[in-house]
Amino acid sequence: MQIRICKHCECSFNLGSQRKKAVGGYANECPDCVEELGTETAVCYRGFVTGDGKMAAMQILKFESKDDAEAYGRAWNNNSGWNNRRSGGLNDVHFTKVGENIGNSNHKGKQ
Repeated sequence: MQIRICKHCECSFNLGSQRKKAVGGYANECPDCVEELGTETAVCYRGFVTGDGKMAAMQILKFESKDDAEAYGRAWNNNSGWNNRRSGGLNDVHFTKVGENIGNSNHKGKQ
């Protein structure tokens, strides 16, 4: 257990607690102050994988908040799958594409 003192409210908190890990913030800020003051500035990234050709395609996306990332992830899981061309809810969430690696769809000349 790593007990620290908050620099804002001077209360003690456990740095290794699940709540502190979920909320984020600096190591010398308690979870309550991080939520109240909005000091979490970490960028939220998520990676999504699809199957295409001989290699899986991967996209790394940047979201404005964890809620946006979770909403996109739920929509992705609901709408991805074999022969599923739906995009319900995927275009409703704002994101920025950071990187991608797209597989080779060459099937030995057979299209």
